[in-house]
Amino acid sequence: MAASCSFRTIVRAPPPPRGLAGARRSVRCCSSAAPAGASTSKLVLEVKERLEREHPGLPTGRSGRDDDEMILWFLKDRKFAVDEAVSKLAKAIKWRQDFRLSELSEESVKGLYQTGKAYVHDSFDINGRPVLVVVAAKHFPSKQDPLENEKLCAFLVEKALRKLPMGTDNILGIFDLRAFGVENGDLQFLKFLVSSILLLADAIIYPDCVGSCETLTKQSR
Repeated sequence: MAASCSFRTIVRAPPPPRGLAGARRSVRCCSSAAPAGASTSKLVLEVKERLEREHPGLPTGRSGRDDDEMILWFLKDRKFAVDEAVSKLAKAIKWRQDFRLSELSEESVKGLYQTGKAYVHDSFDINGRPVLVVVAAKHFPSKQDPLENEKLCAFLVEKALRKLPMGTDNILGIFDLRAFGVENGDLQFLKFLVSSILLLADAIIYPDCVGSCETLTKQSR
């Protein structure tokens, strides 16, 4: 989609709820099919046992090393290659643990959240995906704590993922660059976005969760 398209053309009203299970999930599965003759449940169990054996220090529970849904998500993203799934999962779970992602809440990021610099839109895009909006002109790195910026970013990605309707596997990111100035530039935060949130090529943290990113500029109509 060209950057000249307006925001109004890519969002729509939220789709009807498709069950409570999807609303409680912090991660979602890709749509890849299991290889012929393979048992998905056995592959999940194999990954789970290897994580327990090779990475016993990783946390368990939701989004942990024994989370069946998260394991299946990474297996599908890695085309059911167990070695690759184990490697990527270990890195992802370790990152979540070190970043203390499970402790983030709207209250804990309230200071920056209230600036409106980034938010999850109430509407979905035309493909039924949650929409994460970043307003660059409201980002002031010289006045805002870098770590708090990273926490807000991670919290909002998780929030967007929890809004995924059943059958939808990724979100839309919109970067509003209108009124963006020199004072809004932040190389450190950009590095965090690329290395921890939007590193889709290697699918380390959020495999295949961002379907596309769009930008709005002052020429957009």
